[in-house]
Amino acid sequence: MKTLTKNFLLFPFNILYRLNPALELRLLFRIKHGYRLDLKNPKTYNEKLQWIKLYDKNPLMPKCVDKYHVREYIRSKGCGHLLNELIWEGFNPNDIPFDSLPNQFVIKATHGSTFNIIVKDKKEINGTEIIKKCNKWLKTKFVPCYGEWFYGKEKPRIIIEKYLENEATGQLTDYKFYCFNGKVKLIRLDNNRFTNHTADFYDIFWNKVNIKQKYPNSDIIVEKPANLDEMIKYAEILSNDFFHVRVDMYNVEGTIIFGELTFTTSAGFDKFEPVEYDKTLGDYLDIKGSVEQ
Repeated sequence: MKTLTKNFLLFPFNILYRLNPALELRLLFRIKHGYRLDLKNPKTYNEKLQWIKLYDKNPLMPKCVDKYHVREYIRSKGCGHLLNELIWEGFNPNDIPFDSLPNQFVIKATHGSTFNIIVKDKKEINGTEIIKKCNKWLKTKFVPCYGEWFYGKEKPRIIIEKYLENEATGQLTDYKFYCFNGKVKLIRLDNNRFTNHTADFYDIFWNKVNIKQKYPNSDIIVEKPANLDEMIKYAEILSNDFFHVRVDMYNVEGTIIFGELTFTTSAGFDKFEPVEYDKTLGDYLDIKGSVEQ
């Protein structure tokens, strides 16, 4: 869906969210999932993500969803060695030092998950076009009606990081650790993110789980990473300040690299197949007695 069309369709929801966030999320949830959102006694995973958006005001969350400020949090948890190399950061894209950049790098805006430019050969880029795109990113704000209040609280900037890939495959496998009250319960493995995106789920013992959400499953079973236990250990360290967070990591030639923290995957609006797994994941997440409603 084009951005202008999407914004037009969501405009009344944005207005309603400002007036009554709980009512608006109930309405949008019913449209997306087809069942009533119970905020007083949420049971499913997606219900509890709505509860988190409304009632969990953890002050760490705005910093941890910002791709620059999260680096400080990672260091504070004793995990600074997991951070990818930061080549440049700044608020003005016109200041990007293209001439001194390496041949390969990745450009990101710090307040969005889709604002990325992967550069594999600097000779092929158009600096003017990149600056234009970065300026457009910096002006982009998250849709209010999705209720993810923690995005965009920090002033967005542009960062440039080291380019990563596994030499054998030329791909970058994304390991997403779903953490509930400080414990990893599920792992999602994303491949081919910019071509034929697939996502497979595994349990913590690396048994493939028959779940699909948003992206199709692949028809392969990936070999268990030799350092899986280490990855789980770091995911749990980085998650223990929150009710729930998805900790994303890369595993590059056996080296663990931190990706990002996500508190409400897909804003809690993507369905599971089979649908029963929405309740199974919800059972993992304990939010009782935590915030006054």
